[in-house]
Amino acid sequence: MQTLNLAQGSPEWLAHRRTSFNASDAPAMMGCSPYKTRSALLHELHTGISPEHDAATERRFADGHRFEALARPLAQDIVGEELYPVTGTTQVSGLSRQLSASFDGLTLLADMGFEHKSLNDELRAIQHFVGQQLPVQYRVQMEHQMLVSGADKILFMASKWAGDELVEERHCWYASDPALRAEILAGWKQFDADLKEYVPPTAAAVEKIVAEPVEALPAPVVQVTGQLALTDNFKVFEDRLRHFLDNTLIRQPKTDQDFADLDVQIKAMKGAEAALDAAEGQMLAQITAVDQAKKTKDMLAKLVRDNRLMAEKLLTSEKERRKSEIVAGGVKALADHIAALNKRIGKPYMPALHRDFTDFVGSIRGKKNLDSMQDAVDTLLARAKINADEIADGIDANLRFLREHATEYRALFADTAQLVLKPADDFQALVRGRIAEHQAAVQREADAAAERARAKIREEEQARAEKEARDKLAAEQAEAKRLADEHAAREAETARQAAAAAAPAPTPAPAPVAAPAAANVVPLTRPAAPPADTGARVKLGDINAAIAPLSITADGLAALGFPHVATEKSVKLYKLADLPAIYAAMVRHIEAVQAKQAA
Repeated sequence: MQTLNLAQGSPEWLAHRRTSFNASDAPAMMGCSPYKTRSALLHELHTGISPEHDAATERRFADGHRFEALARPLAQDIVGEELYPVTGTTQVSGLSRQLSASFDGLTLLADMGFEHKSLNDELRAIQHFVGQQLPVQYRVQMEHQMLVSGADKILFMASKWAGDELVEERHCWYASDPALRAEILAGWKQFDADLKEYVPPTAAAVEKIVAEPVEALPAPVVQVTGQLALTDNFKVFEDRLRHFLDNTLIRQPKTDQDFADLDVQIKAMKGAEAALDAAEGQMLAQITAVDQAKKTKDMLAKLVRDNRLMAEKLLTSEKERRKSEIVAGGVKALADHIAALNKRIGKPYMPALHRDFTDFVGSIRGKKNLDSMQDAVDTLLARAKINADEIADGIDANLRFLREHATEYRALFADTAQLVLKPADDFQALVRGRIAEHQAAVQREADAAAERARAKIREEEQARAEKEARDKLAAEQAEAKRLADEHAAREAETARQAAAAAAPAPTPAPAPVAAPAAANVVPLTRPAAPPADTGARVKLGDINAAIAPLSITADGLAALGFPHVATEKSVKLYKLADLPAIYAAMVRHIEAVQAKQAA
């Protein structure tokens, strides 16, 4: 805070206030002041002209300053330090003017402040006299003061004095409200923008509206003599009435001045109607045979009444039209502002604002004149713009985060229009969560693809191993068959040669008799020691395929000493290394059968 050497109330102090955003004006800026409208503050700071106060207001100000001075010692006792009246300023980024505050009292270190008000019924009605229960206009002023000074808290005191005697006093401490401070800063920024665009109304519109007096129509007079002679001024009345209707009566009111004047004119016409009725009564009280006079009166009364009713209808309809124009102006201005925000964002992401910021019809309810209606709409419009700007800033921040952290993942955010309305923390957590979930899904798919590839390789390796085993088995079977065939041929040749050498000289041979089967048995060679088990296996069906057209069962192999070593579903498996021994065992069994038959 920068402290200014200015005496409060001095011309220099007043000049400073005209170029600053002041704490005492903060309630008016926020639209919560009972003494000054936001529109009036705009006009005052634009023109630099402060309104003049009447004598009663000046007396109230004087009493307030006197009560403040009397209450300061009480406040110092509570604070425990001296309190000094101070005027200070601070500069806030984004504002064309400094924020200023004139403190009723500050401690030397400016860590505590003092704000005094005259005790009133509103303050007396507070059941729990604590800082956050104070009327909003006081909280806004003190929050502005704390923003300027950096004070930790402010002692709020309200007192009433009779002379120098204390009548009643209440006090409490006010601590800063961050949410209210943010609203005030946003409010001053919007006010600053509105001030730059402000166009003051005409001088006539600024002045207090006072209806122009209506030239009184002459009171109708009717006198009846005993000779039925009538004395009246109906002709003069008619001339004046028609002149009034043709030249004075407002038929197209536009300004608050016009509406006020027309209202007075209507009242004057009502008075003329009543005067005509009174003249009629006066006339009839004197004589009954005054047909012409009565007809004239009736004509004039109808003329006044018809025009009065027309004027009343016009007054009502025009007021409603102007009210509608004011409301429509607020609605359009807000729509234009939101359209500009959507353009800034780049897409129509702005949501519909809450009804609290769009109820322009409700804002003028209870207002009695056009100026107060316009101020109410303008104040609500300012609040709505502030709210819309805050939303737009949040959307901008979320979109920046999305661009910085999710450029490669924009397909995950088809619902961006809804997501960007979330608070920043929630939005960022959601974005990170979706990206992490997507990355996890991609990794799971990659892991699954790798596993499928590995499984395929294993299947291919297993198929290759099985094929190699089958090929090896077929080769071994073919080799075993070849060896068996060669051995059988040699054995047969040896037996033939031995039989030829031992045979006697040829003699006539008896008729051929078939030799017993045992004589054709050719002993087979026995296999060498079985090779080591390689882990390769052969199916029972493969063994039967190799010895076809012969066949053997699992029980048969078990009887030969070769039980199955494993099963694959219902298929019996045997050691591939045992095949030569299996074939040899089969041969031995067949030889044994042959030998048994031969014996």
